Amino acid sequence: MNGIGTTTEVRAGAGCLLIAEIAQAHDGSLGMAHAYIDAAANAGADAVKFQTHIAAEESTPAEPWRVRFSPQDATRYDYWRRMEFSEEQWLGLRKHAGERKLIFMSSPFSVAAAELLRRIGIQAWKIASGEVNNPLLTASIADSKLPVYLSSGMSRMPEIQRAVDTFRRRAIEFTLLQCSSVYPCPAEKVGLNLIEDYKQRFRCPVGLSDHSGTIYPGLAAATMGIAALEVHITLSRESFGPDVASSLTTVEFRQLADGVRFIERMLANPVDKNALADELEETRRIFRKSIVTACALKAGEAITPASLTLKKPGIGLPAERLSDLIGRAVRHAVPKGAFLADQDLA
Repeated sequence: MNGIGTTTEVRAGAGCLLIAEIAQAHDGSLGMAHAYIDAAANAGADAVKFQTHIAAEESTPAEPWRVRFSPQDATRYDYWRRMEFSEEQWLGLRKHAGERKLIFMSSPFSVAAAELLRRIGIQAWKIASGEVNNPLLTASIADSKLPVYLSSGMSRMPEIQRAVDTFRRRAIEFTLLQCSSVYPCPAEKVGLNLIEDYKQRFRCPVGLSDHSGTIYPGLAAATMGIAALEVHITLSRESFGPDVASSLTTVEFRQLADGVRFIERMLANPVDKNALADELEETRRIFRKSIVTACALKAGEAITPASLTLKKPGIGLPAERLSDLIGRAVRHAVPKGAFLADQDLA
């Protein structure tokens, strides 16, 4: 596998797995599929995820369009056929991902597609939300013993529970992804509340598969300590395909990746305020104020509120001692504008 192991081997000790979902953004072009691998690597992804379709094994000509977007395909079945790659082509994509140090993932939509992916050396599975209740596919995937990323997009809780139980019985490493199968997904349906719900309910790693077309859900979810984040990517908002409106451009993906890593560093480094203040002692002296005489004082003269003021830098008596000095007498004459010191006091 070109030195790249499973997600467990690659991600040991790492943070959130950032998955660039290419899906059908390549529009059936092998060259574009390879271009997306490079773009994902350059944008900071940890993994690329495709969808592996074999039309005759997964669908029929009767399958309706989710969204009629393609003027060149008479049916959705025709579209799936146009998205097919040969086994040799899939192997080339997997090797390319390995060369770019990316984990290679895909969602199979049939047992035949899963078997093909096993032969070419897939490193982790993504089970699409529409396949959660597919026992034939689930069994085939479980047999591989490879890590699984399970989408909950259009599933009810009992369906999720059955899938979780299946993988747990087989001792399969799995991550449950909160997902709402709405394209693009509005803020009201992202379902961040379900991340903690899943953690408590299923006692497993939890992530987010986001279709909002923005970086915001991913950044918010990162503050919740998710194990994985999957988003669709596109080279341009003007690209062709059904998922463009639900995707991030590669520039936006880079912003997301940088943001997630920044958030992880923040969460991994809790701050002790006292210790931080000690580190900032020099800065404190520059920005804090000292007690300074507002007028000249004669020897033995009592200090009044009008006698003192506060000015930077904080190299003299600290401002919080101001009230304690009222009524005290000075030991000797002190000129106006002097930083008052303890040795000046009687």
